[in-house]
Amino acid sequence: MASRPSLYAFLLLLAFQSTMIKVNTVSLPPPECRPEVASTKEKFEFLLNLLIYKIELFLRSSIGRGINDISPGLVQGPVPIGAAVANLDNTTRKIIEEFGLASIGHLRVIINTTLLKAPIPMPLLDISAQTYNIFITIILNGTKKSTPSYNPYANTNSFLFAAVFASSFLNQYYAGIMPSIVGNDERQLLSGIALYEAGVFGALRAELNARVNLTVPPFNFTVGNLTNLSSQLANQLAGCVVKDEGVIVPLQLGAENRTSSNIVSGDVNSLAYARSAREILRIAFATGNATRPGGIFPRGLTGTLYRRILALKLS
Repeated sequence: MASRPSLYAFLLLLAFQSTMIKVNTVSLPPPECRPEVASTKEKFEFLLNLLIYKIELFLRSSIGRGINDISPGLVQGPVPIGAAVANLDNTTRKIIEEFGLASIGHLRVIINTTLLKAPIPMPLLDISAQTYNIFITIILNGTKKSTPSYNPYANTNSFLFAAVFASSFLNQYYAGIMPSIVGNDERQLLSGIALYEAGVFGALRAELNARVNLTVPPFNFTVGNLTNLSSQLANQLAGCVVKDEGVIVPLQLGAENRTSSNIVSGDVNSLAYARSAREILRIAFATGNATRPGGIFPRGLTGTLYRRILALKLS
């Protein structure tokens, strides 16, 4: 008859083996959908490209000014291509201005907290109506030609799509890198900014939801239709399962399968979606390839992580 200590040891071994079997059977995402290996500094460096894009779009469209006009010395680089003051209603203009100014604070505190130094090099941005029209034409017919053309600066309904587009990159990248950030100060910094950005993302989507049945001139699509179509495009370009959703979804995709409204998109447990750097690049470039620049960033991004993606051909 086995001794009691031997029996305990045997039971512990069985429990350990059972745990290992469960761990070994967890499916990993395909390589192109896994987070990139990068240091905390490199992740913040990449993040600043997305943050600069959002700030320049929001401030130039609301008040006709850029980062260096508000806080000189933080960044250095070319003026964005095609920036324009948008034809916004007064309430939306104030909201967009506020969110743009707040992101300058985020930019400054990132520089002060990390090993990065001002002035931060700016990527060349193309935020012209022609660039945004590329995304719409792909949505509509998969070509580079469409009639009529989409102009995000033409009216409030049109601009909100561009605003959500910029905010979603930040929101999803924050969620993607947060678990791997090293350093107490850096983690606290990122969590504070990410919580603010989640609020911005939710507020902008709420603005879209309030207009869900209105059309987006010059198209016949409603705001609700276009959020679904643009989300499908983002998922297609990124190539890593569904992580973008419209403001109206089928019940089976709503919170607890009980609502078709989807102001704050989330997974089956209503957790925020996360994207890797390469997923975001595939969307922002409008090429579906993280090593082939285009779209918003015609010459690519700045920083070590982006250069490594290019060097290793991590498309």
